[in-house]
Amino acid sequence: MIRAEVFIELASKAGFGLFTGVPCSYLTPFINTVIGSPHIHYVPAANEGDAVAIACGAELGGRHAVVMFQNSGLGNAVSPLTSLTSTFRLPVLVITTWRGQPGGPEDEPQHETMGRITPSLLELMGIPWELFPSEEADIEAVLSRATQHMQAHQTPYALVMPHGIVKAPENKDDDSDGEIIRAKSCVDESDSLEASQDCREANTATFSQDDALRTIQASVDSTDAVLATTGFTGRALYALDDRPNQFYMVGSMGCVSSLGLGLATARPDRRVIVLDGDGALLMRMGALATNGFHLPENLIHIVLDNGCHDSTGSQRTVSTCMDMVGLASACGYPRSIAISSLDELSRLLHDAPRQLTFVHVKTRARENRKLPRPTVSPADVARRFRGWLQGAESSGTHV
Repeated sequence: MIRAEVFIELASKAGFGLFTGVPCSYLTPFINTVIGSPHIHYVPAANEGDAVAIACGAELGGRHAVVMFQNSGLGNAVSPLTSLTSTFRLPVLVITTWRGQPGGPEDEPQHETMGRITPSLLELMGIPWELFPSEEADIEAVLSRATQHMQAHQTPYALVMPHGIVKAPENKDDDSDGEIIRAKSCVDESDSLEASQDCREANTATFSQDDALRTIQASVDSTDAVLATTGFTGRALYALDDRPNQFYMVGSMGCVSSLGLGLATARPDRRVIVLDGDGALLMRMGALATNGFHLPENLIHIVLDNGCHDSTGSQRTVSTCMDMVGLASACGYPRSIAISSLDELSRLLHDAPRQLTFVHVKTRARENRKLPRPTVSPADVARRFRGWLQGAESSGTHV
């Protein structure tokens, strides 16, 4: 067995500054040590896929990250592991437990299938893996192999943790298991909340998504990071005006606000504008609670709600049956606003206080569906975006 604090200290020295994930009993001493570490920022996530996106956002912002979860949740992380980390070349270190390991200790029946396929699933995704070190003398070599791969290939590396590998710290002075203290109230009662339309009411939006995107581009500052959700939102933003501070997500549907949380955490000096969609938001609504808990002051979360899955043929979503503004408020967003005009949207972006903000913007379903796909590759989009964050000189549309 190894001591959790030894691994954490060596991981910190290897450059990993942010840990995120979902608990597993195998990980308990490990996560509790991470939470208590003065050198590590820990971001608990609502699910495993969100955790991968948070780690990717941190990596995009220049902060190397570790994502931890139970292997039974590995399936939840398949989408961002295959369409975000690999596509954009965002290397993260994955630590997954090995519940249901063949030949291992007897476990619950729900772990049997995933336990049998965990190594092969990682291999199918093209993620090299090895067993989590069981001896402290092996930790540095394991971390060295992981970081060398991540630097050379810009893709994830995985450590698979069998039962009983890590033990808890031996000399704790209190019974705390890593309390996370909130810095402020999650809801400011002085903010007015505007209700969304009634359930199943027809879409009465007066302006298009392109109108909203033009307004956003005209209202954000050149130092703002803009992250666009997958599908037509990113393609339309690119078609209107391709900029180095814009990141066009592909795949990983529902993960854009988690990516924004990771980026906002890694780069508190930048305002992060997340452009989400109603279908994407519905797919991973747990991200709202995670964002509301962590309260990144530099994050503005804008949902462009046209009531349909526009990118796949305009099939209807269920967004008309929900109060998005009220939902965001209930999830801890201190400022949650419904926008009814482009002027109002512009004023909000020009005058927004430094406070986690949710913005609900109703738009019409798209009429022009012939949108170009970015000619700059996703990996080059990420590379260019990193360069912009670092203040590197950038000219023209392409890298």
